[in-house]
Amino acid sequence: LNRSSEELDPAVIEGVSKSGHNPRVTSGLGVIPRVVANGRSIYNGKLTEADAQRRITDIWHPYHEALQQLMNESLALFGEAILIDCHSMPHEALENISYPGGKRPEIVLGDRFGAAASRDVSDRVEAAFASAGFVVIRNAPFAGAYMTQHYGRPSRNQHVIQVEIDRSIYMDEKAIRPSQNFHHIRRIMRDVISELVDMSTDRIPLVAE
Repeated sequence: LNRSSEELDPAVIEGVSKSGHNPRVTSGLGVIPRVVANGRSIYNGKLTEADAQRRITDIWHPYHEALQQLMNESLALFGEAILIDCHSMPHEALENISYPGGKRPEIVLGDRFGAAASRDVSDRVEAAFASAGFVVIRNAPFAGAYMTQHYGRPSRNQHVIQVEIDRSIYMDEKAIRPSQNFHHIRRIMRDVISELVDMSTDRIPLVAE
């Protein structure tokens, strides 16, 4: 859902031709992903083009139509809207990157380097996570994908922040089970959400996706 409907991967969908270089598609993370963590394949063989298009018609389009409607309603009622687009990221995504102070981030915020949200909105979202004790960084290694690119229009008072949360802080990634830290992180996240909601009452209504 965080991909364009046109990001079709010829390596996993029959009848799709290559059309330029798209790093997300090339890495197996198109609109229908073909890999999971560590590059492991999801499918044995390819999907038919009809099956792929059926998924896009039945799932992708209704989802984005509903999301666009929510954004439009907020803009019409209040003149401004924020979309908080939440994801989890594998810890391995951070392993080969050097960060200031040597601390790996636990939260990566993506606003496409200011193209998807105003500085004030990004600052306040970052402050909410940082004040809860998380190590936060912006736009590295994830600056935002389709959601931020498509919906983020700060010049039109429409702001999008992508939030990537390191899975290792709350789960055993190998066993795919909650870790001992899960309930602690959940409590902290509730506080962060409350802070973000307070931000919206100060400023504008908040759309959470």
